[in-house]
Parts: sequence; C-alpha cells; structure tokens
Amino acid sequence: MSDPHGPDGHHAVAELPHATLRDYVIGFVLSVILTAIPFWLVMAMPLSAGVTAAVIMGFAIVQIVVHMVFFLHMTPKAEGGWSLTSLVFTIIVIFIMLAGSLWVMHHLNTNMMPQHMEQQVP
Repeated sequence: MSDPHGPDGHHAVAELPHATLRDYVIGFVLSVILTAIPFWLVMAMPLSAGVTAAVIMGFAIVQIVVHMVFFLHMTPKAEGGWSLTSLVFTIIVIFIMLAGSLWVMHHLNTNMMPQHMEQQVP
C-alpha cells in the first residue's frame, strides 16, 4: 500500500508556478496599453464604427490572454496541463451555446415574424 505522505512524513505539495515582480510589471504595462489604445480609438474616432468595434474586440482577446498568462499563470505546464485543457473545453462549450442561441433566434425571427409589417393600425 502506498503512503500518501512523502518520504519525510509530510504531504506532498503540488508545485505552483513561480511569478516574479518582473512578470507582474510586464502584465500590468501590457494591460494598460491594451486598455489605452481602445479608449483612444473610441474617443478620437479615427476609424469607422465597424472597424473600431472589430479592433476593440481584438484588443479584448489579447488582453484576456495577457491576464491568463501573467496574472493567472495559465500555461501548458501549469497543473500538468489540466487548467489549460479545462479552459479550452469551457471556450468550446461557450461557443456552441452562443452559436446555437444565435441560430435559434435567427430562425425564430425569420419564421415567426409577420410578413407584412406595413399593415400596422395607426
């Protein structure tokens, strides 16, 4: 029978990723930059509304990755890769739910709305 305690009689501790002050400063600086640029895009309006929205969404995705790497320490090595695997599974489930919801709402809108909206009573 295996002993759950280590050779010195203490519980084995899972190795946590080590972060330095440098990692936190890099993450903070990147987060500030990734927030300031979209803020400037909205305030100055150098691009059209659709392009601005797409660029802001891109910056949001990059900022999520920065937070996961520099603050949550989610790497393929962390926890034997299980934290990253659960994240990928969660993203897939959310994508399926959002795509399915949009598909259902589109078909409900297409099939259930009256054909002639011009016959409104004043």
